[in-house]
Amino acid sequence: MSSATATAASKLRQSAVVVEIGGVPIRLRCDNAVFLEQIEERYAGDVSSSGYAVFDFEIHLAPQDNASGDGEPEVTWESGRWLMKRGDLRAEWNPSSLQGTIEQPINPFSLDSVLRILRTLLLAREGGFLLHASSAIRNGSAFLFSGGSGAGKTTMARLAPADVAVLTDEVSYVTRTDHEYFAVGTPFCGGLARVGANERAPIEGLYLLAKGPENKIEPIAGAEAVRALLRNVLFFALEPDFVEMVFDAAVDFVDRVPIRRLTFTPDFRVWEMLV
Repeated sequence: MSSATATAASKLRQSAVVVEIGGVPIRLRCDNAVFLEQIEERYAGDVSSSGYAVFDFEIHLAPQDNASGDGEPEVTWESGRWLMKRGDLRAEWNPSSLQGTIEQPINPFSLDSVLRILRTLLLAREGGFLLHASSAIRNGSAFLFSGGSGAGKTTMARLAPADVAVLTDEVSYVTRTDHEYFAVGTPFCGGLARVGANERAPIEGLYLLAKGPENKIEPIAGAEAVRALLRNVLFFALEPDFVEMVFDAAVDFVDRVPIRRLTFTPDFRVWEMLV
């Protein structure tokens, strides 16, 4: 390697961070060193040192204003690019060139949203999806606990015994390999404020959470299970082809993975029911 090439490579490393989520490395470029440090801290367990990346995003920092990060983003397909828009961000990604741009305030949680949207688009083509669910690995199998706000996703993660590896307490990464579904650790966390274990395991079952006076598990099947699953799938694009992919993935998932309703009281005994 020539000295000029080495210098250019060194400058590239200094102005970019490679974050690997679900086995896909994404290079995030920015000329603001403080923000790059924030990215490295936010995704500490998922930062890659190899320098290799599949996708490349250039981040332009906009002035911090009163724009809200609340609400659902708009995701549209236009002229060969995915466009993403919310009060606090503007982004585009070209799947042909594998490159994109992001305009956002100096806030790594705005970047979180872009990375989540990107993963939903990629997973849809692979038969997977992101799910509002906490997930954990015990004895080589993954357990998913799904529900809306307050259902108990973070509670299940907090109650996990010492032999459990928590993958996330908020957004679960579900991927398909051949005819089997796996849960993968993610940095997308909720109230637990802890990046998930960087591990992967086949899914033993999906548990739809409900709080009650006693712990009990009831099976759910068929159309009821598909509807319950789709209510908790994260997907923002309205392109018909992609909506159909997500629906087909949900139907296939329900056909291959047991879906159960888990009613529980918030204490450690609930994990004794999960073997």
